Amino acid sequence: MKKTLLILSCLTLAMASCGGDSSKTNEDSSAATETTAPGASDTPMLPGEKLIATSDCIGCHNKTQKVVGPAYVEVAKKYELNDKNVDYLADKIISGGQGVWGEVPMTPHPTIAPDDAKEMARYILSLKE
Repeated sequence: MKKTLLILSCLTLAMASCGGDSSKTNEDSSAATETTAPGASDTPMLPGEKLIATSDCIGCHNKTQKVVGPAYVEVAKKYELNDKNVDYLADKIISGGQGVWGEVPMTPHPTIAPDDAKEMARYILSLKE
């Protein structure tokens, strides 16, 4: 019963927080920004990190801990940083997916531009420890 409630809670969270907000645009992802990471006022955010922080990704993912989906560091452990994997993960960000990390589907984000999705994927893969 508890496991069923946990799964239902995760699905509710995933449905509420994932799905791409078409009102948000990600225009300048090509250069480092002056925005800083939360809790680290002197650390500039990388372009992909900023795109993730301003999207709905944080509702299902966390840098170091599994939430609904895998932690970004776990994704970085699984995939090497190369063009093939950047393209693959960018496609997953845009198209969604299911089955690689469990049965809870990742909602598609069709409003994210392909170049922005690639920048996000590059950032995630850069977290390899």
